[in-house]
Amino acid sequence: MEQKPYVIGLDLGGTNSEFGIVDKNANIIASTRVKTAGHGDINQYVDDCVAALRPIIEQVGGIEKIHAMGIGAPNGNYYSGSIEFAPNLPWKGKIPLAQMFHERLGIPVRLTNDANAAAIGEMQYGAAKGMQNFIMITLGTGVGSGIVVNGQLVYGCDGFAGELGHVIVERDGRQCGCGRKGCLETYCSATGVARTAREIIEKTDKPTLLREIPLDKIESKDVAIAAGKGDEVAKQIFEETGRILGEACANFTAFSSPEAYIFFGGLAKAGDLIMNPIKKAYDEHVLRIFKDKAKFLVSELDGAGAAVLGASALGWEVK
Repeated sequence: MEQKPYVIGLDLGGTNSEFGIVDKNANIIASTRVKTAGHGDINQYVDDCVAALRPIIEQVGGIEKIHAMGIGAPNGNYYSGSIEFAPNLPWKGKIPLAQMFHERLGIPVRLTNDANAAAIGEMQYGAAKGMQNFIMITLGTGVGSGIVVNGQLVYGCDGFAGELGHVIVERDGRQCGCGRKGCLETYCSATGVARTAREIIEKTDKPTLLREIPLDKIESKDVAIAAGKGDEVAKQIFEETGRILGEACANFTAFSSPEAYIFFGGLAKAGDLIMNPIKKAYDEHVLRIFKDKAKFLVSELDGAGAAVLGASALGWEVK
């Protein structure tokens, strides 16, 4: 199959779906977005996505200029092209999303887990360029991960390897959307940070700027803003979140000894507020043979760009 000049990348998040038309030099030529949240009917969602794509496809010369489409989605299975039992998406069960887009657009469609897509993007264009072993951790609505060992993404026997967000870090801890308790993502996602903030506000009378926000409206970015202003409670929330994440990374290192951990997503934008506690806890808990080996980096790719580029890279894999 002769390669055409563009591919479509879709970063499907719990809140928004970000689309980009990407050229071979990793330039996002055109982009659009559709709200994921509130789209209870999957057929309506795909129809709305295709409607949003049409104008930007025309902008680059029509569908005949598009080589393929790549999708990064929570619980996306590379082998089956389906999203399977994703806790943070509006649709339940198995959704054959690659097939649905293929039928409507008439181009080949590949799909993988959203964190794997971000890892591919980082490996091709970002902080992991040239690295053979690294772990990408995405800190968004949930916690995702893409594990690269010896230059290859780890998919496992069924396409689902690398669900580090669902490693239990607190026995009988917080209820997770996956049905279990105490998963890493219930503490270290953007949602987990907001949950920690609400717990502290409800259970203590510590003074904090966060009390000025209605309890159910607190988001992780509010915590970051308050911490930036020196708010002690907000700083404590980041310390605790970073501690849990750093300890978890110390455990992950025992499995694949990565050259680097690369953090991506809204929470990673908090910079040193989150990175310093991660590194401190990691250093305290990692096995001695691994000490001072792994780097801790924040994604070099901008915003949704990394995940869109990573998803689009799946499109170039179509021969």
